[in-house]
Amino acid sequence: MRSKFDEQLNQLNNSLIEMCRIVKQAIADADKALMEQDVVLAQKIISSDDEIDNKEKEIESLCLKIILLQQPVAHDLRLVSTALKIITDLERIGDHATDISEITILLANKKYIKKLEHIPQMAAATMKMLTQSIDAFVKKDLELAKEVRAYDDVVDNLFETVKKDLIELIEENSNNGDQAIDLIMIAKYFERIGDHATNIAEWVEFSLTGIYKESKIM
Repeated sequence: MRSKFDEQLNQLNNSLIEMCRIVKQAIADADKALMEQDVVLAQKIISSDDEIDNKEKEIESLCLKIILLQQPVAHDLRLVSTALKIITDLERIGDHATDISEITILLANKKYIKKLEHIPQMAAATMKMLTQSIDAFVKKDLELAKEVRAYDDVVDNLFETVKKDLIELIEENSNNGDQAIDLIMIAKYFERIGDHATNIAEWVEFSLTGIYKESKIM
């Protein structure tokens, strides 16, 4: 019975790794489409959001199957419950990649009001956080989960830099307003992606300790 359960947990881990790969690619493509003003790639990201949604449903079904058939308790139940929380955050990250792509399409025929330096750094940072948060779950690595949470400050600081620079451009010339607001929104979406990666890391900590945001749950 335990061997069957371990087999299903391994399947769950592999499915989460695959969903993470798809979501991470969406982030990378959203960043590339923005930088290169590539409408075709942006539209591809929007169309591929269904793949992420379907992957979420597939993993959700597997989790419910494990709970119903294996009736896990204690640590094992926390692992499966955490997986259900993780896929929600992954799906929302995919939504933000779509949000970024939609704005990219709106800006495609306009010259950027400034060189986009910090937004690609935000994209890279969030991809790192996402990869490490899933690795922490699969490898049951508490310290790595804590590192992800701490690294969120990097993304937050980059967002504040982007916002400050763009607000200064609006103050210099009100004609910069519309595009500056669009770029701030893009940066905000990347900042939210970092928040979701942090959420995943917090749930990983819960799966290993039973503690979520300093509160004992189970």
